[in-house]
Amino acid sequence: MIAQYIANGLLIGSLYACLAVGFSLIYGVLNIINVMHGSFVVLGAYVTIYCTQMLGLSPIISALIGCAVMFAFGYLVQRTLINQVVTAPIFISFTLTFGLDLLLNNAMIQAFTATPRSLILDYGSVVVAGVTLSVARLGAMVLALVLTGLLYWLLRHSQMGRAIIAVRMDHHAARLLGIRVERVYAVTFGIGALMAAAAGGAMAVVFPITPLLSGVFLGKAFVICVLGGLGSVPGALVGGLALGLLESFGAIAFGPQWSTTVGFALMIIVLVVRPSGLVGRRGFE
Repeated sequence: MIAQYIANGLLIGSLYACLAVGFSLIYGVLNIINVMHGSFVVLGAYVTIYCTQMLGLSPIISALIGCAVMFAFGYLVQRTLINQVVTAPIFISFTLTFGLDLLLNNAMIQAFTATPRSLILDYGSVVVAGVTLSVARLGAMVLALVLTGLLYWLLRHSQMGRAIIAVRMDHHAARLLGIRVERVYAVTFGIGALMAAAAGGAMAVVFPITPLLSGVFLGKAFVICVLGGLGSVPGALVGGLALGLLESFGAIAFGPQWSTTVGFALMIIVLVVRPSGLVGRRGFE
């Protein structure tokens, strides 16, 4: 029984990590709090659901389409709107993304209604060492971990990844070196939206999705980034897995209705004891 709860916690934790890594990346590079991140997760989930159920595409292809659509959407939003306030005090960008989130969320409610929808996949299950695992959920877990690992690798081994890290370290020096900082900002925001869409596609396999969940997903992104370390890709992975395990065992100890409360309680403890997070460091990472 304990092994089953651990497996469930790691499975959902991997999805949480994918959810939070884009939020963490945007904050680390652009120094803005993207309140739209939860809505990006929901919108990515709807693209995946509709491509699978209405176009008959495979779930993986549908999720990748959702990633591409959300990357383009995030890129355009940053270049046309957020780039106007990216150097302003953080309260200004926070207010802008908050207003945009209200517009986006209301548009999704009008378009999709508040009725929960999910991606029902009947691929059966496997039993490993007495632990029963759904094949569809395992696939969602693998997709989330692969994309998170790929992002980490690209940040360190691609030209754009090194440009993103350079802008994060010192955008003034990066500009003097010939890096097009505004383009890096837009690509970073697009990558954040892409990772949110991937998490949304994976979440649709596990949870019924409704636009009303955008605030829940945004709250989990906050908790994970604080747990692992804000602005850190490894921190988002550690924080996501930690939150998944915590919610799984919190459901045993206190009941499922307390799982979110337990996560926020741990976030407060970490903020007091170790403000940089479990694996975060001050400054650049």
